[in-house]
Amino acid sequence: MQPFRLSALELISAYRARDLSPVEAMASVIGRVEAFEPHISATWLYAPERALAEARASEGRWQKGEPLGPLDGVPATVKDNIATRGDPIPLGTGASDMTPAEADAPPAARLKEAGAILFAKTTMPDYGMLSSGLSSFHPLARNPWQLDRNPGGSSAGAGAAAAALYGPLHVGTDIGGSIRLPAGWCGVVGLKPSAGRVPIDPPYIGRVAGPLARDAADAALMMATLSLPDARDYTSLEYENLDWAVKPADLKALRIGLMLEAGCGTPASPEVLAAATRAARDFEAAGAHVEPLAPFLTQEMLDGLDHFWRMRALIDLDALSPEKRDAVLPFIRAWAESANGSSGEHVYRAFSQIPAMAKAAVAATHRFDYVLSPTAPMTAFPAEWASPSRDPLNPFPHIGFTVAFNMSEQPAASVNCGFDADGLPIGLQIIGRRFDDVGLLSVVMAYEAIRSAAMRPWPEPPTG
Repeated sequence: MQPFRLSALELISAYRARDLSPVEAMASVIGRVEAFEPHISATWLYAPERALAEARASEGRWQKGEPLGPLDGVPATVKDNIATRGDPIPLGTGASDMTPAEADAPPAARLKEAGAILFAKTTMPDYGMLSSGLSSFHPLARNPWQLDRNPGGSSAGAGAAAAALYGPLHVGTDIGGSIRLPAGWCGVVGLKPSAGRVPIDPPYIGRVAGPLARDAADAALMMATLSLPDARDYTSLEYENLDWAVKPADLKALRIGLMLEAGCGTPASPEVLAAATRAARDFEAAGAHVEPLAPFLTQEMLDGLDHFWRMRALIDLDALSPEKRDAVLPFIRAWAESANGSSGEHVYRAFSQIPAMAKAAVAATHRFDYVLSPTAPMTAFPAEWASPSRDPLNPFPHIGFTVAFNMSEQPAASVNCGFDADGLPIGLQIIGRRFDDVGLLSVVMAYEAIRSAAMRPWPEPPTG
């Protein structure tokens, strides 16, 4: 098998047995990137020569039986907004001042310490505030499954790179669905960990970093490294030496909630509902007890969070020079500038919807071991759109299933549960109780083994 198709676990096993070298693996990934990248624009700061030099150093360590760490020689990427020392952090926007970072952010630092080869960063939209691959800095990112479709965002390049088989491991960030949405629309596994499980810098309300991979086993392998402590994240959890060697969970007698309506926003399409319902039946066939979960998110909650984010974005835009401000995507500018004139009372009341959302999510889900829902209410939308709604004054009707679990700090993952009539992936979201990241990944792994939806070969680059 071509090395770029191997999982991280398979690569490590092959390195250990000396059946494959990190140089061969990295060269294979480079070939894949160079075949697919002109069509999907998933990467930035792509550095093949440096990657091969790091692979040669890794090869030497494996030959001596002295790997640097558990990911030595495994190709990996991190998102644009995760700092890497000496590189600028454009945040997906042409308004960036492009000042080089003085240090690696925690996820990048942990991966390097573990021996992973960070051969590229992945693209994102302006400030991470779109569920889209549209950016004023990066070329338009596209979905490998269908090039006229969007990979989602804001971890747009990460989702596209994972589905295009740019190596096995990718790191994204998520504040309202930005790992899970591209994972769902690109047919890969994406984990939004419990808040604080993966140290991040800078931390912010609801913001987490986590893995995008082709399966739950590789996501768990990555979490063992990403979850290591870092004092820079003053919101992080006390480090626990959890057993990330995850095995499929026994689904018998688990109490599973099934949420097919978010409570507000865009209703799930018939094909998405059918796929999520079929997944629930798979859980029932495996012995789980599945029962409906009533929607709990309200339009007031979603609007409150939206309006608070608008004011935050407006403050950032107001700090820019006129030339820099003009460089920001018009959709983002229109969204942020709509907060002009908002009173302090309005912003306070908007912010108060964040704890209200968290309280409602925990109250709705605590009686279940795990909860199932669609990841998004629709499959991938046109590549050129900034959002499925195309309306900067109604920008988030597609995050109704995902955003509450950022605020409640619960772990949530997306895993493929089928395809629509056009061959586009459909994501199933699985939500756990806070701190149960290991258990959640074990349930994702169990579902991967029992899902009745027919999986399809990974997409291939166009030829000719």
